[in-house]
Amino acid sequence: MKNIDSMVLKETKFIAAFAFILSMLMQSVFLIIGKWDYTVLLGNILGFSAAVGNFLLMGITVQLALDKEESDAKNLIKFSQTMRMILLFVLTIIGCLIPIFNLLAVIMPYLFPRIAISFRPLFKKD
Repeated sequence: MKNIDSMVLKETKFIAAFAFILSMLMQSVFLIIGKWDYTVLLGNILGFSAAVGNFLLMGITVQLALDKEESDAKNLIKFSQTMRMILLFVLTIIGCLIPIFNLLAVIMPYLFPRIAISFRPLFKKD
């Protein structure tokens, strides 16, 4: 496999930074309402890692698909999406079944990349 494209890394770093800020905000809310404990932190770490990793894998898949024929690229994208959703599902189940993770803190970071993407135009320099 060739190197990861600089644009994929740049966008992943943006998503990670934005998700980190939202994660800290989520931690603060748990703290303010008196529900914070180590399970919130561990759940947040699991969810954050899964969300940012999912975005990075999506970017790598798109990068790889650009070098393929249209039908092969379409199949690669579909396969990647299926595998990434299965991975997120498995990580959610792990967060649910293992009591060291707060389930809400695992699931909430899955939304953070989508929020970051919606705010991306505000930070884009053309």
